[in-house]
Amino acid sequence: MKIASIDEIRKLDNRAIIEYGISEELLMENAGNAAYTVIKALSSVESKHFVVFAGTGNNGGDGFVVSRKLSSEGGNVSIFILGDVNKITGVSRLNLDRLKNFPVEVYEVRAVNRILENSLLEANCVIDSIFGVGLSHEITGLYKEVINEINLSNKTVVSIDIPSGINGDTGEVMGTAVKANYTVTFGLPKRGQFQYPGAEFVGKLFVSHVSYPPQLFETEEIKVELNIPENLPERKRDFHKGDFGKALFIAGSKSYLGAPFFSSYSFLKGGGGVSYLATPESIANISTTEAREVVLLPLKETSEGTISRVNLQFLLDFAKNMDVVVIGPGISLNVETKELFYAFVKGVEKPLLIDGDGLTLLADNQDIIATKNSPLILTPHLGEFSRITRLETKEIKSRKFEILSEYSQKLNATIVLKGAFTLIAKNDGRILINPSGNPGMATAGSGDVLTGLIAAMIGIGFSAKKAADIGVFIHGFAGDLKAKEIGEDGLTARDIMEGIPYAIKRIREQYEEIKENNYERARAV
Repeated sequence: MKIASIDEIRKLDNRAIIEYGISEELLMENAGNAAYTVIKALSSVESKHFVVFAGTGNNGGDGFVVSRKLSSEGGNVSIFILGDVNKITGVSRLNLDRLKNFPVEVYEVRAVNRILENSLLEANCVIDSIFGVGLSHEITGLYKEVINEINLSNKTVVSIDIPSGINGDTGEVMGTAVKANYTVTFGLPKRGQFQYPGAEFVGKLFVSHVSYPPQLFETEEIKVELNIPENLPERKRDFHKGDFGKALFIAGSKSYLGAPFFSSYSFLKGGGGVSYLATPESIANISTTEAREVVLLPLKETSEGTISRVNLQFLLDFAKNMDVVVIGPGISLNVETKELFYAFVKGVEKPLLIDGDGLTLLADNQDIIATKNSPLILTPHLGEFSRITRLETKEIKSRKFEILSEYSQKLNATIVLKGAFTLIAKNDGRILINPSGNPGMATAGSGDVLTGLIAAMIGIGFSAKKAADIGVFIHGFAGDLKAKEIGEDGLTARDIMEGIPYAIKRIREQYEEIKENNYERARAV
């Protein structure tokens, strides 16, 4: 499913009106009807008390349509309008005027008073239509007071298009925001509904195309979409280990023992065939104490216990017979190891995944990948991406999609920006938002597990681009399954890794059910 920016959804609305003759009045009617349909599905309407908080713009107009629909079905409706009623114009005014002959109470809010408080107390459902997706200023004063009253009411809240107070592009809370149980959005889901902290305020998300023709909401011009990858290929009975891929992991140093273990062993847990770990000889046996299935390639090391440059030719030659190469997890920033890294990355001609310390080294010398023709995957967290782009994390958060798209094309790489709702950027500018995963996965070694899992997807036959999609999804799903089993607190990288085979089994057996019930976060209405 496509995910739109504020600017993109405005353009879609304009195109619907101008090119397809779908009037603004019809769009508002369809939006209000979609929200009404969700509310009616939640419980009966007749004799129930609905409190609607409306702004003076189009979002308020959607609320007026909902109010009319609820009243016509026997619901008791009270509308509290925030702002100057005289500023309500166009189709919003038309829908407000239509309520004159309905048994609907309309109040213009100038202060939080007893009428408002009592209405909230008696409400069966609160409908939020104060601000739409275009909010760009911080909420203060009376608006803030009313939103806080809504949140304190502990009532079921349905937000129209987006919870009031959430930035539609970034997910930022603009001073305060409505905490919704359900959100009904229109046209397409919005980026801010899939970015924290905004995602925490959305509740269950429903989407209505409000009679857009498919060529509008499926347009290739919108580059962001939800990551729901295809199912895994059949694991054929007559295959041998080599048919499931061979991977080389160049990882580890005297100070980092976990990274080589988690990355190389997760390759096997993800279904990869043969995993080779090239790591300093002094830690080789220690790193794989619990992973005897990993083939060790002990390397000459520096005085600091890191990989020496003398191993360069051996590694380049060995890589020629691999399906995928991973470099970076725990290799350190040692000067000699840095030289090895630069020379190897420049010379290797296999699908290459760079993670961990390799990303920090890459940030200082991006020219080494400028002429690469083989597939390249980078898996930074926000801090590492900040070093690569030389931008402050605050700026990246404010323009995350634009910056990520720019750099994936600039570096000709698939970039996996790890975090809540991990983003996967392609070198053609497309970005996927991954829905699986949970806060418990923010733990040491989790990224190394992801690295090995993405490599495994290449090993079993996916292209490097698709491998990132399915690897990220399975990683999050494995974490979700383990969190259900043991809870998010104390979830470790080992837990996630051990959950991978079960996650893959579940995906193979219940793919459609998992996709629809767990991760289709924007349900159609």
